Amino acid sequence: MRRMTFALLATLGLCLSPLALTAQFVGANPPNSLRNLSLLQPPAGSKAAIVVFEDLGCPACAHAHAIEIDAAKRANVPLIRYDFPIPGHIWTFQGAVCARYIQNKISPQLAEEYRRDVFAAQASIASKEDLEHFTQLWMRRHTQQMPFLIDPDGSLAKAVKADYDLGLRINLTHTPTVVVVTHDQQQVVCGIDDRSDPSQILPVAEAAVASAHTAHINSVRSATSH
Repeated sequence: MRRMTFALLATLGLCLSPLALTAQFVGANPPNSLRNLSLLQPPAGSKAAIVVFEDLGCPACAHAHAIEIDAAKRANVPLIRYDFPIPGHIWTFQGAVCARYIQNKISPQLAEEYRRDVFAAQASIASKEDLEHFTQLWMRRHTQQMPFLIDPDGSLAKAVKADYDLGLRINLTHTPTVVVVTHDQQQVVCGIDDRSDPSQILPVAEAAVASAHTAHINSVRSATSH
């Protein structure tokens, strides 16, 4: 059996700040403390987007995962995922790198399936070895070849670390944190406190799209009236 090598990932994972994070909440930060949300923007050509920061070992993220996908489809907006692997979760940094490998090297759709299946298998993954075994079996079931080195140059780990650093820059306190963004507004749906309700993602996203569309129409009318 070919085995994937996690040594490089573990080394890079140590670069993460040793914050006292739990599965969903960083108790050291005050509530309502998200900042710099203008860093989160829709992709070019999109009026709005749903931005998600998640940890693959977070039960609340697992619960919100399908809701986020459904909301993005129904509101017809992009879903942008950022990894925020909690340092206390010893396998989730590597899990994020695996998801990034599948996204970049195989297909984004298959990467979504991998994330969904990891969320569903959270209770059976307690170590890096468990994750390695899970990923090997998962790749076989999806007729994919597992590389001996999943991230030989460390670029995937650096990308995950960049996501994590962005989370720190916005003072992220919870996973999942979900923000509906337009080019000039950002509305936090989940992530301010433990009572966040992911069922509100769709109505907030639909309202953001409608608002952005109205702003565009008004801008066009204003430009043509001069």
